[in-house]
Amino acid sequence: MRVVPVPSRFDHRNVDLFLDQAAKADATRTLFDAHRVRWIDPSGMLALLVAGRSAGLHGERPLLKPPENPEVLSYLQRMRFFAEAPAAFEVVGKVWARRSYGHSDALLEVTAIDSHDHVRKVVGRIQERAGDILSGRLGLPASSVIQFAILLSEVCQNVVEHAGPGEMGWVAVQAYHWAKRLGRYAAVLSVMDCGVGFRRSLDRRHGQAYGAGWDDSAALQAAVMHGLSRFPETGRGQGLRQVRRQVQRWGGAMRVRSGEARISFGPRWNDSPPLVENLAPFPGAQIVIVIPAAEGSGSS
Repeated sequence: MRVVPVPSRFDHRNVDLFLDQAAKADATRTLFDAHRVRWIDPSGMLALLVAGRSAGLHGERPLLKPPENPEVLSYLQRMRFFAEAPAAFEVVGKVWARRSYGHSDALLEVTAIDSHDHVRKVVGRIQERAGDILSGRLGLPASSVIQFAILLSEVCQNVVEHAGPGEMGWVAVQAYHWAKRLGRYAAVLSVMDCGVGFRRSLDRRHGQAYGAGWDDSAALQAAVMHGLSRFPETGRGQGLRQVRRQVQRWGGAMRVRSGEARISFGPRWNDSPPLVENLAPFPGAQIVIVIPAAEGSGSS
């Protein structure tokens, strides 16, 4: 059995390192050891799920040792992580669910996506809850609720259309205070899946045109920067490019990983390099979007 340690502070900044370690878990069975986790964000939760799901495709169903910290456990329960965990792990030990929770800044708890119907339900739920967070916490105009719902729909549709038959993904959104990095609130939207990834999805229609230069980084840039699609219809494939433009209008950051590459863009506070290559091969796609509160919004 191979043991993959989960970072004690697990957020979107160290997801790549964790997924690289998980990709090397070539034993018959893998144990994901999260017992020392003291902080985890939506990106960390989804990275755990896709890593577990991927490990199970190559061996026995992996094990998950949950965090010992009671506050982290409570948070994972509130975010419905353990409701989705059976799709990826066998959880070691009993995790007791609390009866009720107080107010949460979760726009959307961990939610599975594997169909267009799921996407419609997700968008409906987010529209009901987004107003207080986007306007109250982030200081964005009321019209941002519709824009955010469209953005969420596009990134979720990416899972349905590109993950591949029979595969699934997850989405989660939360707003919390970035005291050290921004000095104000930010919403973090994460969508991840274990599907075929951008390069394989786009290969049939676009791979030959790129020739020897067709790799994971080229496929990512083709989809996110240039709007290329695997579909022949005019106008298809514009979704992620439009998402990128909307995130830029909000002064946010976006990271997209697939296969062995990751691209990123955003303001100065986004410390991720524009392009990272030669990562450990990992199936599917991971999209992380950070939308900060408007400066002077009173959410600092």
